[in-house]
Amino acid sequence: MATFLYRVGRLAFRRRWYVALVWAAVLAAVGLGALKAPGAVDEEFSMPGIESQKAFDLMEQRFPGATADGATARVVFIAPDGEKVTAAGNRQAVEKAVAGLGDGTQVASAVDPFRAKTISRDGSTAFATVTYKVGADDLTDAGRTHLERTIDQARDSGLTVEAGGTALAADGGPGGMAEVIGVAIAAVVLLITFGSLAAAGLPLLTAVIGVGVSMATILALSSALGLSTTTGTLAMMLGLAVGIDYALFVVSRYREERAKGRVPQEAAALAVGTAGSAVVFAGLTVVIALAGLAVVGIPMLTKMGLAAAGAVVVAVLIALTLVPAFLGFWPNAVLTRRARRSGRIEESGEAGAGTRWARFVLRRPLPVLLLGVVGLGALALPAADLQLGMPGDEAKPVSTTERRAYDALAEGFGPGFNGPLTIVVDGKGATDPKRAAGTIAKDIGSTGGVVSVSPARFNDAGDTAVFSVVPATAPTDEKTKNLVTTIRDERPGIESRTGASYEVTGTTALNIDIADKVQAALIPYLIVVVGLAIVLLLVVFRSVLVPLKAALGFLLSVLASLGAVVVVFQQGHGAELLGVEQTGPIMSLMPIFLVGIVFGLAMDYEVFLVSRMREAYVHGESPAQAVTSGFRHSARVVVAAALIMIAVFAGFIGESDSMIKMIGFGLASAVLFDAFVVRMAIVPAVLALLGHKAWWLPKWLDRALPRVDVEGEALSRGPDTGEPAPEAAPGLEPVRT
Repeated sequence: MATFLYRVGRLAFRRRWYVALVWAAVLAAVGLGALKAPGAVDEEFSMPGIESQKAFDLMEQRFPGATADGATARVVFIAPDGEKVTAAGNRQAVEKAVAGLGDGTQVASAVDPFRAKTISRDGSTAFATVTYKVGADDLTDAGRTHLERTIDQARDSGLTVEAGGTALAADGGPGGMAEVIGVAIAAVVLLITFGSLAAAGLPLLTAVIGVGVSMATILALSSALGLSTTTGTLAMMLGLAVGIDYALFVVSRYREERAKGRVPQEAAALAVGTAGSAVVFAGLTVVIALAGLAVVGIPMLTKMGLAAAGAVVVAVLIALTLVPAFLGFWPNAVLTRRARRSGRIEESGEAGAGTRWARFVLRRPLPVLLLGVVGLGALALPAADLQLGMPGDEAKPVSTTERRAYDALAEGFGPGFNGPLTIVVDGKGATDPKRAAGTIAKDIGSTGGVVSVSPARFNDAGDTAVFSVVPATAPTDEKTKNLVTTIRDERPGIESRTGASYEVTGTTALNIDIADKVQAALIPYLIVVVGLAIVLLLVVFRSVLVPLKAALGFLLSVLASLGAVVVVFQQGHGAELLGVEQTGPIMSLMPIFLVGIVFGLAMDYEVFLVSRMREAYVHGESPAQAVTSGFRHSARVVVAAALIMIAVFAGFIGESDSMIKMIGFGLASAVLFDAFVVRMAIVPAVLALLGHKAWWLPKWLDRALPRVDVEGEALSRGPDTGEPAPEAAPGLEPVRT
C-alpha cells in the first residue's frame, strides 16, 4: 500500500499539469452535466415496513388523488379578550379574510370555519384550512406573499391571526451561512497551525474542488437515480470536512519530510505513501459508516449515506493526486515564511505541546484513564432516558407565527388537536363495511385518552373508510404514544367482531413508528459498522486490542454526546443559553446521524494519530517512545482538524430551527469528546498501560491478514523506484529546534 501510494504521489508531483487538467476536465464535465440535467425530484419521505406507511399506501390506493401532497396552511383567528369570533364584526372580518385567502392563483380551496364548524367551544378561536394545488416546494413567492398579506390585512381588524402548515415553510434551511462561517474559521485555524497562507489555503482549495465535483455529480445524476433535493446536504457537509482533514494531513507530512532534508518531489511522494495510507483507511471507515445507513431501511437515508460516501471517496482521491500536484506547482509556498526567507527549515523538536502532553499522560496513565472514562460515563447517563420523536411547530421559537398558531389551537381545541390520528378501515372482508366502520369508530372513541372521533369518509367503492381521532394529549406526549399502542392492541378483538381491519396513521402515528424503527435499527447498525471497522483497523494496525479500544472509545464519546443532547434539548438544562425555547423529544434520526458521521470522523483521528505511533513502534521505538512520537508528529494536526470540525458544526447552533440546533450541538459535542478526551487522553493512557501488549497479534491471525504496510516500513528501506537515492533539498537546510 505505502509503496503503491508513494508512486502515485511521485507521479502526481512530476505530472502535475496532467493531474490538474484531468481534475479540471472532470469538474467541467460533471458541472455541465449538472446544468443540463433535469431538476432534482422532490422525493416523498417513506418508511417501508411500518404500519403508518402501510395505511398511507392503502389510502393512496383506495382514494386515488385524495392524498396528493399539496401545500396547506391553517390560519387561526383569535378574538380579542372577552369577545367571540362569532360576534358580527369579528365574523365579517374572518369571512372577508377567508375569501381573500381563496383568491390566490395556486389555491385549491379555503374552507370557511363557520361552515366547517371549526370553532372552539368557548367561541374565542376559529381556524380556516387553505389547500393549494401544488406542493410546498412548488409554491411561488407570490403565493406565499399573498398568504402573508391577507393575514396582515385580517390583523388590522383587531383579530389576532396566526398561521401554520407546510405553505409557510421556506426552501433551503440554514441558507449556507453555516458552511461559510465554518470555512472562515477553518482558514484561521489552518493559518495558525501552519503559519503560511499557502499551507492554509491548499487544504481549503482542494476540499472545495472535491465538494464541487461531488455536488455536481449528485445534481447530474439526481433525475436518473431519483435523488431528492436534500440528498446532497450530508455529502456537502462531510465532503468539506474530510476534504480539509485529508489534505491537511498530507500537507503536514510533506512539511515534515522537507524538514528532514528531502527534495520536494521525494517529500511529496513520501507524504502520500505514509499519510496517504492513513487517508485511504480513514476514508474507508467513513464510507463503511455512511453505506451502513442502508441498515436502517429508510430509502432517503440510504441515498443520503451513499451520496456522502461518494463525496468521501472523491476527497480521498483529491488528497492522493491533486494535493501532491499542487505541491509540485508551489513546492516551497506551503513552508513557513521564515523557512522561505532564511533557507532553513525548522524540524520539530522534543518540547512541543503534544510531546509534553504525551509525557504527562505516560507518567499518570491510570488517573487520566479513570478521569476520562468516568467523566464521559457520567455525561452518558442521561442517554438512558432518550425519547425519540419528530418535533413540529411546538419546537419553534415563540417569535414565529407557526409556534403561536400551534399554541392557539392547543389552547382553544385541546393539546391533542395539533396531532390527530388517522384511522384507515379496510372493509373488504366485512359483510357490511359501513356498519363495521361505525363499530370501529365507536370502540376507538370509547378508549381512554380519546377526545373526539370525526365522521367516517368512504371511498367510491364503499369498502374503505377514513376518520380522525383527536387525543387528549399533545403529539409528542408519552401518553399519546401509549394511546396509539392501546388502539393497535385492541385491533384483534375488534376485527374478529366486525370482519374489517384497520390501521393507524397520520403525522403523529408516523413519527411514533419512525422513532420505534430507528431505535430498533440502532443496535444492528452499530454492530455492522463497528464490526466492519474493527476488521479494517485490525488489518491497518495488526493488533487485536487497538481496534477494540478504538471502537469502545467511540461508543463512549457518542453516548456522552447523546447524553448532553438529552440534558439540553429534552430536559432543558442550559437550553436558554442556546436559544432553545421548547424542550421535547430528540429528533428520531439524530442518533443514526450522530453515529454515522461521528464514527467516520473519530476513526479519522484514530488512524492518523495511532498510525504514527505504530510507525514509530515498527521502526524500533519502545511503546512509550512510540506514543510520544505519535503525539509529536500528529497531535497539533489532529487538534487543528478537530477544532475545524467543532467550529463547522457549532455554527449550526446559531440557527433558529431547533432541529438544526440539535444536530449542530450533538455533532460539535461528539467531536469535542472524541478528539480531546478519547483520542488525546484515553488512547495514550490505554497504550501506556498495555505496553507491548497493545500491539499483540496471534501468529495465526498475523499470517491470515493481508499486509498493507500503512506505516511505510517498505519506504524506510527505500522504495524500488529506479531513481537515485533522495538528496537534500537545494537551498534549504534542515535544523532542529
